[in-house]
Amino acid sequence: MPELPEVETVVRSIAPITGQRILSAEFRNLRILRGGDPDVMSARLQGRRIVAVQRYGKFIVATIEGGGHLTIHLGMTGRLLLGGAPGKHTHAIFTFERGALLFDDSRQFGCIEFSEDFPSRVARLGPEPFEIPFDEFAAGLRRHKTRIKSLLLNQTFLRGVGNIYADEALFRAGIHPRALTQRIRRDRARKLYDAIIAVLTEAIAAGGSSISDYVDAEGRKGFFQVSHRVYQRTGEPCTVCHTPIRRIIITQRSSHYCPCCQKS
Repeated sequence: MPELPEVETVVRSIAPITGQRILSAEFRNLRILRGGDPDVMSARLQGRRIVAVQRYGKFIVATIEGGGHLTIHLGMTGRLLLGGAPGKHTHAIFTFERGALLFDDSRQFGCIEFSEDFPSRVARLGPEPFEIPFDEFAAGLRRHKTRIKSLLLNQTFLRGVGNIYADEALFRAGIHPRALTQRIRRDRARKLYDAIIAVLTEAIAAGGSSISDYVDAEGRKGFFQVSHRVYQRTGEPCTVCHTPIRRIIITQRSSHYCPCCQKS
């Protein structure tokens, strides 16, 4: 699933739609629509201008002129593509004054929603990793009683961090993914806080990680995957100590770590 760096890259690549008027909106698959009739949604969007496009965690929210929000979640394999010909996996087409934006999704886990008010499920998300103060982050660790990897995947604690960047940040901070949050000392919490910001910043600069289907709106792949130090490197030598990377399951998700460099 695209995480914060990938979604941020997509948002930046669809910036040309900002300020443009939606001439038409066509929805070809009801499965990707959330709580809306396709004809009604098309009518509500037609003729209205995109005021702004922003990322909230893993969500893309376009603010519509006159009130309203178009919210897109890419799911596992969703793509937003500027221009190009629609294909068999194209489930929505937004036609603008200068081109079109296609929503493709081969597995159909992504979704599109239009609401007059700011979407409640986005409003419930936790703080942005780049905006949360360290003291608030550290207090959150002490307040919860769970494994650190589980907490980092909890979008009400911190929005946008997923499996890839949780693994990478924990490795850089030297913290085992099974470490209990309330036992993480303040100095180690600081290392983790800094590691999260650093790895997300580097990943955005690299255009995200293209593990499978991810590309930006211009069809360009990211290349941060070549900088992964633990994620999906099971059995390969640690980049620091050369101990083989291990894989375990936490909260039904794969976690990759170095048993020598990362302590509980």
